Amino acid sequence: MSSGSGRSGARLQEFATVSKSASLRRYRQIALLLIAIAATAVVVPMFFLGNASGHDFSFHLASWLDVAGQWREGVLLPRWAQWANWGFGEPRFIFYPPASWTLGAALGSLLPWKVVPGTYIWLVLLLSGFAMWRLAREALPDSPAIAAALIYVVNPYQLVVVYYRSDYAELLASALFPLLILGALRVVRSSSRQDGSQRNDSRQHWAAVPLFAFVFAAIWLSNAPAAVIATYSVVLLLVVGCFERKNFRLLIPGAAAMAIGFGLAAFYILPAAFEQRWVQISRVTAGNYHLDQNFLYTRSRDPQFALFNWKVSTVAVGVILLTGVAGTFSARKRRAYRTLWWMLAMLAVASTFMMFPASLWFWPHLPQLKFLQFPWRWLIPLGIPYAFFLASAIGQSRWRWIWSAALALVIAVAATAIIRDAWWDSADIPLLAAALRTGHGYEGAEEYAPLACDIYDLPGAIVDPESPKVFEKTPPTPLVQPFTAASLRNTPLSPAQISIDKWQSEHKSLRVATAEPVTLALRLLNYPAWEVRIDGAAVNPGSQPKIARMLVPVPTGQHRIEVNFRRTWDRTAGAAISGCSAVLLLGCGAFARRRRSLPQS
Repeated sequence: MSSGSGRSGARLQEFATVSKSASLRRYRQIALLLIAIAATAVVVPMFFLGNASGHDFSFHLASWLDVAGQWREGVLLPRWAQWANWGFGEPRFIFYPPASWTLGAALGSLLPWKVVPGTYIWLVLLLSGFAMWRLAREALPDSPAIAAALIYVVNPYQLVVVYYRSDYAELLASALFPLLILGALRVVRSSSRQDGSQRNDSRQHWAAVPLFAFVFAAIWLSNAPAAVIATYSVVLLLVVGCFERKNFRLLIPGAAAMAIGFGLAAFYILPAAFEQRWVQISRVTAGNYHLDQNFLYTRSRDPQFALFNWKVSTVAVGVILLTGVAGTFSARKRRAYRTLWWMLAMLAVASTFMMFPASLWFWPHLPQLKFLQFPWRWLIPLGIPYAFFLASAIGQSRWRWIWSAALALVIAVAATAIIRDAWWDSADIPLLAAALRTGHGYEGAEEYAPLACDIYDLPGAIVDPESPKVFEKTPPTPLVQPFTAASLRNTPLSPAQISIDKWQSEHKSLRVATAEPVTLALRLLNYPAWEVRIDGAAVNPGSQPKIARMLVPVPTGQHRIEVNFRRTWDRTAGAAISGCSAVLLLGCGAFARRRRSLPQS
């Protein structure tokens, strides 16, 4: 009798486990389906109006096209943007994180370029919804967790990024932010026994380190300003979580996760930090991009810049108010998720404070904070408490369907206004493709220009061409121009015979036969990472005044010249640190899995 009862109980337990697993799968499928529908709703206007051509659209599309072309040459991790500055190039891919331009180039290698922006946005919004859902389900019931994901996908600032700014890198970073908060939460949060009592097992805290470190590194590899925000946000979240748990020893696994994350991204961070001394990086905060002109509702001498500031400020104030009201109502049930509530509440307060001039003292004193340019970028982390608190407050309300409908109406009205006000253009992609195909290149970024280089004085500079026909009327600058060795004249002489064997992004080879010494002016900016060899012997190239064009002095006779983008020590060291950190991360993950498999006392 007892044996039969035992077998029956085992079957019931097995059935309950299978039923629970099937229910979880259905719930996950429903969540993903609804998130996909919300992401599709955001990109639907692009089916009819073309691509939303925001402020950074051309910058990102040019990078994607350039990277895709370098992949065809066999360069797997580009460092030099070959076609920037109208073919003179720039070290864009040393300073700009690789995740967004890698994803964009991959999509462009598989799909027609005209659908790549919309596909990119859809995939990233899908990721953002999934990430928010994973965070929300740690504390909220099923339906509010899905609601939080949907609210996050269509939150007003993400719509601003998609339609006004076209900052695809920042959009990718914001999609990862909920997972970063999830990692921080799991580091500081104690787990619970089945009887409801709390267990503060250090193994549980260290088990969260791999996810935390990986997401932290992924944000650094997506967008530098968002990564700076993420770093300060993580420090705040860990301190708040430890204070709420009254256990500051939890800062140790949190700090370890951040250190591993920095190490994973070192192959990008170390070269970008070291090689700033070779470029005009200070221009990134010059003029209208200085932070004191970009707090909420500040004034600018540029009417267009001021108008955009007022638009994004209005969005910010709306998000701040809704977050505050929803956070107040959700506080009634905060005991159910006390640690997460306090972490999100303090993150919302800090994000709001940093967008106003009252925070001005912190910007020049906290490391790297000034490179955010726009204080309203703190809307990235604010979007998470905004979505979570709204979903929680509506889920607790008796009239949840009425409040849900009202919120949906507000979001729809805001989205419609943003879409109607956005700039739509289907000619940007063909224009950029024509610029690369004809060898004209595209406009570079001033902050990536080598020292003493004014990119707008470069030969063949074309700023904002109105039509692709401009490329048919103006021939591109020659790859190599010979001048007399005595001086550079306005009109090049031709005392040399030049044969170009190879002219690729990071490798250039040519042969020169000359009856007298000449100086070759290459269609290339002189950057310290370039190595020039004449007949195998290294030489120091010169720079043309004001534009830093590379000048190679060549003696009389027949010579072979090779110009290669060498691997500098900082890139080698960064790659080594990333490799060691990846091994450490894998070790931590394996250790965490083994510890979880051990019986718990």
